[in-house]
Amino acid sequence: MYSTQVCPAILISAPASGQGKTTITCGIARLLARRGMKIRVFKYGPDFIDPYWLSIASSQPVYQLDMWMTGEDYCRNSLYTAAKESDLILIEGAMGLYDGEPSAAQLAIHFQIPVLTVIDASSMAGTFGALAHGLKTYQEELPWAGVLANRVASDGHAQMLKSAIRDIEDWNGAVFHKSDLEIPERHLGLVITNELEDGLQRVDAFADALEKTTLASMSIEDFKKWNVKFEKPDNDKLIKPLLSGKTIAIARDEAFCFIYEANLEALKKLGADLTFFSLLNDERAPKCDALWLPGGYPELHLDRLYTNISMRNSLGELIEQDTPIWAECGGMMCLFEQLISPDGVSHPMWGFLKGSILMQRKLGGLGAQFMEFEHGILRGHTFHYSVCDTDMPVSQYASKKMNSDTPGEALYQSGSIRASYFHAWFSSNYEATASLFLPKNKL
Repeated sequence: MYSTQVCPAILISAPASGQGKTTITCGIARLLARRGMKIRVFKYGPDFIDPYWLSIASSQPVYQLDMWMTGEDYCRNSLYTAAKESDLILIEGAMGLYDGEPSAAQLAIHFQIPVLTVIDASSMAGTFGALAHGLKTYQEELPWAGVLANRVASDGHAQMLKSAIRDIEDWNGAVFHKSDLEIPERHLGLVITNELEDGLQRVDAFADALEKTTLASMSIEDFKKWNVKFEKPDNDKLIKPLLSGKTIAIARDEAFCFIYEANLEALKKLGADLTFFSLLNDERAPKCDALWLPGGYPELHLDRLYTNISMRNSLGELIEQDTPIWAECGGMMCLFEQLISPDGVSHPMWGFLKGSILMQRKLGGLGAQFMEFEHGILRGHTFHYSVCDTDMPVSQYASKKMNSDTPGEALYQSGSIRASYFHAWFSSNYEATASLFLPKNKL
């Protein structure tokens, strides 16, 4: 038994990373939101940082969609819910249109969402048309919304690009190159909005740059040419309140900010009460039954972390009381004895786990993975530029790479601490998630 909801939707993709998908998606969302349209934005694939920018642009929370990590049903339900309350749904793709497994193209084909492709045309003329045609026709069943030229040099350049398109209806305009249409980057991606004083002004500049495109002249009725029928399966599952009466303290500040909004909602569905604190700024962790130290950028705040002795002592007290602690990626890094920078400089950390974190200039891990617990598989991913040097034994629940038995990230267990580079997607398995925040054998 299915119910349906119709709403215009576009998946914004590109031939590769670095083409300007985030700035264009932000620009479209902000431009139309300023005109009173209700815009919902999603990010395809595991990503903590782009959603910060997309949320500012749309003035709405931004959730992730992924055909493997979040699952088809989650994608379907999320899109159906958004369609009920929106004039337009935007989905920013990941990497290139056909990159990754499952790719953004697979989501577009599965739900028949038209694809708007952003192409960096800064060094192109006729090849722009060939590239657009190839992306459009590479898979016959791909729904298509057209192409948008980015980083265009002049009106003359825009005209050359437009004339290279086989079907003129595919042309959605040109965005001209300006220095203020870029977002600063670092090793894990874009700089987060709350680190920049002019985040909103930048998003407004992205929107202004789209004023002369076809998209800017479209009304709500015009966008209906990209209507999609979203179906919601009538299969809501009962979630047991396994964390009822439990308070989970979550570190959240500029050093620990890699938190999926959907993960917070999953904990609430499990019955948990959530409280937040700062490892950088607070003296003590709040009273709690369990602790979550999420990922982020501890390597950018080493002195503040190490010198916050009162917080270190507070965590030590919780560990002595056998308070369950789930530490993922950046949250794990600060628990080791030291962090060594790429140039070999050693920085002392809190020493709850034996060993060192070695920062490097190349990726240490990337991709979809899963952990298999007594209560089933918990899906997630990994993305980091450091490696762990330790003699600690690896738990039997270490992660594996997607759809294989290939080893992924280690899971370290010491007392009540469970720590890994693995970022978990909580709603992929509610029972396994609850077990992370409960004393052993208490589920």
